[in-house]
Amino acid sequence: MDRWQQVGDDDSRAPPEQGEEPRFIWLADCAPPTCYSRVLGLSKEIIGLLGKLHNYHRTKTCVEILPKMFLDVQNSCINTKLRDFLYVMENLPTQYCRERPRIVLLKQKVSNLYRIINRICYRDLVYFTDDCEAIETGQSTPHYREDRLQMLVEEKR
Repeated sequence: MDRWQQVGDDDSRAPPEQGEEPRFIWLADCAPPTCYSRVLGLSKEIIGLLGKLHNYHRTKTCVEILPKMFLDVQNSCINTKLRDFLYVMENLPTQYCRERPRIVLLKQKVSNLYRIINRICYRDLVYFTDDCEAIETGQSTPHYREDRLQMLVEEKR
C-alpha cells in the first residue's frame, strides 16, 4: 500500500482545480512513544555517546574521571546513579572539560533522562531489580527471593 493517500471521499475524485494544491496525509504504522520507550531510547543514546567520548582524543582525558555506568532502566538504582553522575559532570575539574560541546550534550541527555524518570514517568516505570552493582560493573548477579532460594537449597539435597 502506498503510504501517501489523497484525502477525499473516494478514489474517483476529479483532479484539483488549477491553482488548488492536492491535499495528502501521511499514514504511519507506529505507536506514540511511551515513557518506557523514551527512557530506553535515551539511555541507549547516552551509552553510545559515552563510548564516543571515551574514544575521542579531545574528550578522553575529561571522561576518565566519570564513574562507569551501565544503564538499566529496570533497575531501581538508576535514579541515584544518574544523580551522582550529574554531580560529577557539573563539577568537572577544568573549565576546558566543562565547555566541550560533546560533554555538554552528554550532561543534557543525562539530565533529561533523570528528569523523565523522576518527574514525567514517575509511576509508569516498573523496576525488576535493585542491583546497584550491576549499574557500575555491567554484571548482574541473580537475587532470589526467599521462597525461590529455599527451593534451590532443597533441590540440591
